[in-house]
Amino acid sequence: MAVSNHEKKVLIVGASRGLGFAMAEEFIRHGWSVTGTVRAEGSNNQFYKLAQEHPGRIRVEVLDICKPEQLSALHERLSGSLLDMLFVNAGTTNRDPTQTIGEVSTEEFMHVMLTNALSPMRVIESLEKYVAANGLIGVMSSGQGSITNNTGGQRELYRGTKAALNMFMRSFAARQAGSARAMVVMAPGWIKTDLGGADAPLTVEETIPSLVNVLLKKQDRPGLEYLDYLGRTVPW
Repeated sequence: MAVSNHEKKVLIVGASRGLGFAMAEEFIRHGWSVTGTVRAEGSNNQFYKLAQEHPGRIRVEVLDICKPEQLSALHERLSGSLLDMLFVNAGTTNRDPTQTIGEVSTEEFMHVMLTNALSPMRVIESLEKYVAANGLIGVMSSGQGSITNNTGGQRELYRGTKAALNMFMRSFAARQAGSARAMVVMAPGWIKTDLGGADAPLTVEETIPSLVNVLLKKQDRPGLEYLDYLGRTVPW
């Protein structure tokens, strides 16, 4: 049987720290080539150091997903590329997550919705042409984006933006009905990161290896699924 020499390639949008950085490390362990985006060029962050440790395996690109001109520039720089996977990890929350939705300022609502819902979909719609016909497109959502599971409220703006992201991915998938592509909305669990906070019950080391394995297995299943880091289906 012929052996393929094709090196798998993933683009991780939002790879400078936290979950995105851990995903980049894990894909390298699996033998993949990784392109990762950082928000500031030349910043002294972990991802640049990882690139130095793995020359030729990691490509660093600059992208603030909320700046369309930077997305357009990245689109041009990727011309001719063929990706096996595109995963958008970038996200944020409001300064006071205890606020009810009626208490959130218009400015903060617009910022969090832009970062968590609109901008990730702009990235996908701009760059999906570079993803192989049987590749995978995914976004980092949250279990808190599940409408079914929201029985206690809390973190209302964050929940709403992730629910919106989930809906936009459903629309994107519906426009690709019959496609061989796999698509995934990922719920990584509550993890100790700058975003998750110190009270989170899970660690990056506990979750990301499993999360990446879920993505690798999902490649063989076309269509959109809402999954957690253990591969379990999350109700929409």
